[in-house]
Amino acid sequence: MILNWQLTVAVCAGAAVGLGVFLVVRELVPATPALGPALRRLHQPPGSGQLAGPADRRLEWLTGLSRWLRPPHRQLALIDRTPEQYALSLLLSALVGLAAPTLLGVSLFAVGIRLPVVVPVLGSLGFAVLSALLAHRSVLAKADAARDEFRQAVCTYLDLVALQLSAAHGPVQSLERAAAVCDGWVFDRISESLRIAQMQMHSPWDELRDLADRIGIPELGDVGAIMRSSGSEGAQVHETLGSRADSLRDQIRTDNLARAEGVTSRLDIPGALLVFVLLGFAMYPFIARL
Repeated sequence: MILNWQLTVAVCAGAAVGLGVFLVVRELVPATPALGPALRRLHQPPGSGQLAGPADRRLEWLTGLSRWLRPPHRQLALIDRTPEQYALSLLLSALVGLAAPTLLGVSLFAVGIRLPVVVPVLGSLGFAVLSALLAHRSVLAKADAARDEFRQAVCTYLDLVALQLSAAHGPVQSLERAAAVCDGWVFDRISESLRIAQMQMHSPWDELRDLADRIGIPELGDVGAIMRSSGSEGAQVHETLGSRADSLRDQIRTDNLARAEGVTSRLDIPGALLVFVLLGFAMYPFIARL
């Protein structure tokens, strides 16, 4: 009976690992470029976000699971990932965590060590939940790092737009030229939004505001709000842009100092524990003599 249980667990583990390998290989295979989705992406309604490409449509079977998981939409939009990709990452991580204790139990059984069935079962469930939580935390950590990088890039973008306005360029042209000066994924996202606004005959500041709401970067929305007054009322806003850039730098510096102080305060705990350990070693000879 024990042998049958072990064989069943081994078969289930092999099936789970095979499914995971199949999904990984399927996502790594390059898809055929399609012109239709690219054209639909350029003519999407304002504020609707990006349409799914061929690779995303292959993950439509994960839509129900992604809704049940309640993914962090703004964080995913910031790192340019879809809820289906988020659900797939959690599913693959859970499958890996589910298979690891089972494979370990099979390996121990092969060398003559027999474990109760409840041990690999509970271990597999626990590791599956832990792996999914780690995958979720990884997404949040990547989004936090991307948010910090985006805010720093917005500071540079504000200065560049102010310089373009000072050089007697128009508000729309200043936004486009400032985004084209620098390289990087942040400026690529801004340039893409401005390009979509141009193709759809929308206001670029409204498109920037929609992008800011979609990815959770209110500082980018401030750029659109300031430039709206320049485009609609003809106001000279280059000084306002420079002041907003300076205040944003001060805010980023304050946040970094607060984060550094938090890390420093957490480092005091191991130091205090080390003092108590050394005090225990110093007091032990006196206590042993009593």
